[in-house]
Amino acid sequence: MIDKAYSAWAAAADFRARRARQKRYTYGDQWSDIVPDGTGAMKREYDLAMEKGKRPLTNNLLRQLVKTIVGRYRTRAYEQGLYDSEPGSVDARNALAELDARMLEEFVVSGAAVQRVVAERRPGGDGVWVDNVDLRMFFVNPYRDPRGLDIDFVGMLHDFSWPEVVNRFSRGSRTRTAWLKTLLDQPVAGPFADGPALGSPSGGDVDFFRAPDGRFRVVETWALEGRTVNVRGRVRMEMVWRCRWLAPDGTVLDEYNSPFPHGSHPFVVKLYPLTDGEVHSFVEDVIDQQRNINRLVTLIDSMMGASAKGVLLFPIDQLPRGVSLQDVTSCWAHTDAVIPITGRGNQLPTQLQAVPNPGAYQLLDLQMNLFERTCGISDALLGRNVSPATGSTLYEAQVQNATIALADLLDTFASFTAARSAKVARTLAAS
Repeated sequence: MIDKAYSAWAAAADFRARRARQKRYTYGDQWSDIVPDGTGAMKREYDLAMEKGKRPLTNNLLRQLVKTIVGRYRTRAYEQGLYDSEPGSVDARNALAELDARMLEEFVVSGAAVQRVVAERRPGGDGVWVDNVDLRMFFVNPYRDPRGLDIDFVGMLHDFSWPEVVNRFSRGSRTRTAWLKTLLDQPVAGPFADGPALGSPSGGDVDFFRAPDGRFRVVETWALEGRTVNVRGRVRMEMVWRCRWLAPDGTVLDEYNSPFPHGSHPFVVKLYPLTDGEVHSFVEDVIDQQRNINRLVTLIDSMMGASAKGVLLFPIDQLPRGVSLQDVTSCWAHTDAVIPITGRGNQLPTQLQAVPNPGAYQLLDLQMNLFERTCGISDALLGRNVSPATGSTLYEAQVQNATIALADLLDTFASFTAARSAKVARTLAAS
């Protein structure tokens, strides 16, 4: 079973790599792509730009875009009263309004949303708990149904503390506790066992077989399996979700059939748009526009840095006796200064001020417009360029029209939260 879990996790390596890149861009690291430098070598875009004498600049429109979508969702959720704020409710205990806002942010950036719904005792109380799942720790079989009805294998990696391991798997036995310690402390001969533990603030991948220092890696798997049952003397196959908790070497720490009233696994999964089983996020659509905007801003900054700004051309034959160029330089920067000249030359002192290249600014403006058209976020939704003469009714109509571009994204996420709420309700009924 551990091999099947690893294969499912490894199959999502490309998705995790694209997610890491999209996350980097969203949070401002937009010059770290590895690109050819023209000689066959591969370098970071930032280093390549610096070598060419340019100062890489970032005009992060992606972050504002994501914040706008999440803000719009939270505003709509508040207006519609989507979350129960009563103390002791599942929504309040789990801070679902905040969890879902962060989950939507993940959904916009990566195109995937995963939560886990369980009934268990925690320091915060005994009841139903909802958790956002780190997509680097999650795995699922390749599937194509947007509803997830063809999921038959799913699970995640856990980094448990030692007290959590004891509480979950020792069964109150000292002998079993000692066995767990020996089992989980031993090195694992897996594909990543000899490599460094990965995972960083920049969004690197994780090590499937090893947890960070001070933690213990346990793999949770759920498989849809068939079992033979006899009904009125006739044999038939019944499908059941079977949970197994595995040590990194594949040893089964615990296993059981689904204890939930819904009879399924505890995960709620939504991948977007899942055309032919593919995931393509909202952010992914506008990364190229963001890159072009950064390049143009950097180009304009480079052009301005290399252009003449207030350079004074002072003919030598215009210098009177007793006046040096150093004297002219000292006087030139002062408001009320007087610079004497002979007045006998054909060329008078001239100050140069380079005119900015209008083509670069026009191209930047074009890229900004393309960015807005690609993402579908208009000025009305951002609250920009709104005329004081615009009435509240007209403005609200403009906002509603602007939201149409986000309708598919937000409605898909709404179907995710609805499926989560249904699973919470059924889990709560038996807790």
